[in-house]
Amino acid sequence: MDHVTAVPHPRTEAGPARPGRRSLAVALLCGALGAAVALLATRQRWAEGTATVAGGAFPLTARGSEVTGVPAALAIVGLAALVAVFAVRRSGRLLVAALLALSGAGTVAAALGGVSDRSALDEKAAQASGDTAATAAALSHTGWPYVAAAGGALLLLAGLLALRYGRLWPAMSGRYDRSGAPRARAARPVDPDRPEDLWKALDRGEDPTGTEPA
Repeated sequence: MDHVTAVPHPRTEAGPARPGRRSLAVALLCGALGAAVALLATRQRWAEGTATVAGGAFPLTARGSEVTGVPAALAIVGLAALVAVFAVRRSGRLLVAALLALSGAGTVAAALGGVSDRSALDEKAAQASGDTAATAAALSHTGWPYVAAAGGALLLLAGLLALRYGRLWPAMSGRYDRSGAPRARAARPVDPDRPEDLWKALDRGEDPTGTEPA
């Protein structure tokens, strides 16, 4: 007759842990890469044109930061929110994750808005020609605004992952209490036959003999 054992079979890894780790890795990668891409793109040339001056056509260029400073600012906010996700818990984590997602969405919107923006070049044309009514001619735009928008999309994805799986992610160690003092550690067992254990106990301020003071 077969015997039924009460010993449970070993289980595979808990279900929520694996998607939590995967989503954490993807969110960190997307958030850091998205912020870096958006910041890099804002330093590149977004628009080109010419201004009419006495000597002929004067070439004009405008970097992304000159067209709009919003993508760079929101990329920095998103990067800070990505780090802050691990410093808070529960409702605080949801709020920070929402800020991360909004930073990404705002970066995308601002970058796409700069695709056809000509105000920066028009301002430079007015300065070059000395005529406040002058505008840039032969206006063209590069693909860098779309690169910045792609970086914002990665930030948005990181925020959405934090909103969905953030409750499964670990938080920073709570070694210190709110008062700022380190938590007391439990005394470790000391083997009297091991001199190194006795010395370590003395270094920790513990009584290696285990006797209570009278």
